[in-house]
Amino acid sequence: MRDIEIVGAIATALNSSPSVQQALEQTLALVTELLGLRTGWVWLVDSETGHMYSAASRNLPPYLQEPGRMGGESWCWCIEQFRNGTLTARNVDVMECSRLRPAVRARQTKLTRGLAHHASVPLSFQGQPLGIMNITAPAMRRLTKPELRLLSTIGMQVGIAIERARLAEESARLARADERTRLAREIHDTLAQGLAALALQIETALRNVGKDPDRVRERLEQALNTARANLDEARRSVTELRATSGKPLAQALAALVREFTSESGIAVTFDVSGTCALSRETEAELFRIAQQALTNVRQHSNARAVVVTLTCTKRIATLTIEDDGSGFDTRRIAADRHGITGNGEFLHLGQDAELD
Repeated sequence: MRDIEIVGAIATALNSSPSVQQALEQTLALVTELLGLRTGWVWLVDSETGHMYSAASRNLPPYLQEPGRMGGESWCWCIEQFRNGTLTARNVDVMECSRLRPAVRARQTKLTRGLAHHASVPLSFQGQPLGIMNITAPAMRRLTKPELRLLSTIGMQVGIAIERARLAEESARLARADERTRLAREIHDTLAQGLAALALQIETALRNVGKDPDRVRERLEQALNTARANLDEARRSVTELRATSGKPLAQALAALVREFTSESGIAVTFDVSGTCALSRETEAELFRIAQQALTNVRQHSNARAVVVTLTCTKRIATLTIEDDGSGFDTRRIAADRHGITGNGEFLHLGQDAELD
């Protein structure tokens, strides 16, 4: 009965959470509390890059909170076993944490909070490996077989929730791509053909000019140049619309955050509210600014955590990037540093967007 209650509570958390990250955080809280543990973290495989990234965590010790400690591409035993397929639901067990081992050997108890081992639970869906859930506590005990079976069941629940979220995201992306293809076809069938006809008509008129003054010829030539330029622009727009992945800004930022976390180990929380109705150019600029901001965080801030927020209303989209790093005095920026100025210039493009 207790196991059924635990599984039911986790199912409720997974179904009621608005995002995968929040669902994982609630799951970690329930699992650690109900099993008498304290700390947990979840690795997930990014479906686009195949890299591992830290998707959620609970009560990490100070040693693992340091920048770079939780980089998904850094070597560790649980990820290695996950990659080579030996970490399965049949052999979930307690293992020494290779990421904590240097601090454990140096007896840096304040940094490890007494943690040295963890149980690793593979997350999968229909045989497809999705990630790992690690849970631990000081003086980590070897879990019982019923507890391991329960964790395996929870791992399957989490895997279903992750796959469901991925399918929803993929469905939205495909819908966006279909819409862009439709727009590209409409542009080709209307604007582009109309401009081509205009250019042909003007060329014919020029060939038949007899006694018309030079002024008429000059204006006809200008019209021809304008028509050709518009035709080139229409063709360029069609090419870009067909070539784009169709990924909306929120999904693009979510993928950027996952990749950043995987490479840097710095925990990033991404929150989005509202539906953004922005031009393609505005979305591209906001994405570029977020990309540059995260690069600055990684290179200069010495941050441990970052929060990226995208808030949309009917008229305004606001992108906020915050970190807990050391910061700097903007009045002392060197004259040859143009990053902040370059990002700020976007605010003057006349678009309905803001940047914090």
